[in-house]
Amino acid sequence: MGIKIVAKNKKAYHEYHIDATYEAGMVLSGPEVKSLRAGKANIRDGYVKIDEKGEAYMYNVHISLYTFATHNPNEPLRSRKLLLHQREIKKLIGKLKEKGLALIPLKIYFIENGKAKVELGLARGKRQYDKRATLKEQQTNREIQRAMRHDR
Repeated sequence: MGIKIVAKNKKAYHEYHIDATYEAGMVLSGPEVKSLRAGKANIRDGYVKIDEKGEAYMYNVHISLYTFATHNPNEPLRSRKLLLHQREIKKLIGKLKEKGLALIPLKIYFIENGKAKVELGLARGKRQYDKRATLKEQQTNREIQRAMRHDR
């Protein structure tokens, strides 16, 4: 079965250099899990902050309201606690103190036992010329692939 990807932040790879990735669990309510299973999530503007207590929270991630929920509807943009090991959080605190680094969600997915996970990326912002170089590289790779297909 493998993993089922719910939401992907494709723009993150265009906007940032991803230095490292981390997997974290999320504290969700029942209707939020149902909504994720239906694929109703948007992580494009999301980011992660670590508070003074050493707990990681994810902000600006939109998980739509589940239409069949009968009670306690959750706010779609509420902050969600992330479940990380303490040593991972300490390592992230040290890394985030560096200038220009941010922690952003890259994708939300379900693993085999049905738990929702989020992949976090330690990101460094790209400059404009880096973005252009990346686009040019992708374009040339696409053209090479097309030429190889047509040669057969």
